[in-house]
Amino acid sequence: MSSETITKTKKPKWLKVKLPTGEDYKKVRNLVSEHKLHTICESGNCPNMGECWGAGTATFMILGNVCTRSCGFCAVATGKPEEVDVFEPGRVANSVKLMNVKHAVITSVDRDDLQDGGSEIWVSTVKAIRRQSPKTTLETLIPDFAGKWENLQNIIDVAPEIVSHNIETVRRLTKTIRVQAKYNRSLELLLRLKKGGMKTKSGLMLGLGETHDEVLETLEDLRQAKVDIVTIGQYLQPTPKHAPVEEFITPELFSSYKESGLKMGFRYVESGPLVRSSYHAEKHLF
Repeated sequence: MSSETITKTKKPKWLKVKLPTGEDYKKVRNLVSEHKLHTICESGNCPNMGECWGAGTATFMILGNVCTRSCGFCAVATGKPEEVDVFEPGRVANSVKLMNVKHAVITSVDRDDLQDGGSEIWVSTVKAIRRQSPKTTLETLIPDFAGKWENLQNIIDVAPEIVSHNIETVRRLTKTIRVQAKYNRSLELLLRLKKGGMKTKSGLMLGLGETHDEVLETLEDLRQAKVDIVTIGQYLQPTPKHAPVEEFITPELFSSYKESGLKMGFRYVESGPLVRSSYHAEKHLF
């Protein structure tokens, strides 16, 4: 066993976080409760919720809460989604305004059941937020639209400040962990975004059994796709039915990956045990 990793099911001390506090956090917490607003930060029990809310950043999920895919790492329900809610963009925009969100991150389930992959709701959501909160900047964490690039073009045309798509894991583990996704398709999507003039971002989870060399190879692949920003965090098993944690990666190794990423040419690298896709998202605008 490497000195840089710990292969135990018990969480190490560096994965423990303090309960969120602060006046800014309490203000947002009260708004969310009073208006019954929905954020991934809360429903996903994100460890960085207090820090992000205090910085004016929040993450919202659109297109329902049932996904057409069954990834081995994700706790979102899989099945047949409900009909698209055309009023959802307005509700999300209203939430952003009520919470006085400075930087909104929007994500979604995969909707392979829809011809447009949900891209029209994506566009409507971006436009609705801009109408109600013109000073709010946006990051869209998008699916791969099953490689239907005309749907991706809809996102490019509405031009969010940052467009993100997570590679999630290394090439070897993609078929097991991401199931219906394709490693090369994700890379092609990211490159198409860059060619469309977007500022791009991707993320991966560690601790699924990948090797050190495979992590570096994935980072190199993302740089070849001209990705600007990368996030690297520790995978945590959401339920016993999901892929097990093979390793807990030490903070020192996460720091090493950050140094490697910066040397490769990424504009910004977030790398640490508690890092998630939208962690410090407001700092990635540069």
